[in-house]
Amino acid sequence: MAKLKVAVVGTGKVAENNYLPCLANEADVSLGYFNRTRAKADAVAARFGGQVFGSLREVIDWQPDTVMVLTRENERFDVAMALLDLAPRRVFFEKPLVAHNGQENVTEQDFLDGRAVLRAAQVKNCETAMVFNYRFFEHSKLAKRIVAERDFGAVMNVTGLVHYACWSHAIDLIHYFAGPIAEISALQGQTEHGMSFLRARDVTAAFRTMDDATGTLIGTTTLAWDYPLFELSFNFERGRIRMQDLDGDMEVMDARAIEIERYHISAAKSRWDQYNSSFVKSVKAYLESIRQNEPPPVPGIAGLQELQFEAGLKRSIALNRPVALSSEFQLA
Repeated sequence: MAKLKVAVVGTGKVAENNYLPCLANEADVSLGYFNRTRAKADAVAARFGGQVFGSLREVIDWQPDTVMVLTRENERFDVAMALLDLAPRRVFFEKPLVAHNGQENVTEQDFLDGRAVLRAAQVKNCETAMVFNYRFFEHSKLAKRIVAERDFGAVMNVTGLVHYACWSHAIDLIHYFAGPIAEISALQGQTEHGMSFLRARDVTAAFRTMDDATGTLIGTTTLAWDYPLFELSFNFERGRIRMQDLDGDMEVMDARAIEIERYHISAAKSRWDQYNSSFVKSVKAYLESIRQNEPPPVPGIAGLQELQFEAGLKRSIALNRPVALSSEFQLA
């Protein structure tokens, strides 16, 4: 059986906790590592197996089937551009795609840099993919299946209340269920809330999708960690679905039925069990796409769409006007 060569660039806690336990258990995967601090790469190689490389050039000379870029988000642009200059076959990114000031403070420049990354990949004929593991929660997958099997039709409206810890994922779930955003208008509160490591002002965004669905999304740090960190409700032509958190209930309201269906995660499974298993599902789905030579389950463009939403939101707040994303922050 031919081995899949998977290179991991950035061997910090994210790689060590969320990716390598799964990757190391895949019988047909051979691992390679590069980290700016060699000792960290040596440590994960000793724990999970695989070989350590001294440079990105050595990584590419190994001819990996994919390179997983798991660095800090504020280092990701520089690493990605240096890597793409060497023409890898595939690159997989942790989220967000780019965030120079951290994922809690995405800027317009992050969108421009993210677009530059995908353009560089296109020039090198390199396939890009993203993690966005919330798509792999059991309720996210179940909701997607129900919408298709019951023919719920198009999304008409979206509402969301989201802790900033889940912010980029919630934006991606809106794209996943409702499609690209056409226009956004936003307001920002005047007071910062939250703890020292995550302080931010509340934001309320109103938006319209390319398919003319309308929606609102509130971002905040004021949601208590003991309770659901996000709530998303999707109103379809012939039904409605409401999702809560990583392990919260999901409600399904079929317009052709008289009962509200409620789906529960087993009480034996915690929020963090769900979180950890979503990474396993995400990684396994990505590896299977490589084995089958199929497109990745979450393409790189999903990362740029998330940055597009955030850039439009920031511009709307700054200029106090609606922002047309397709013309002011073009993806192409």
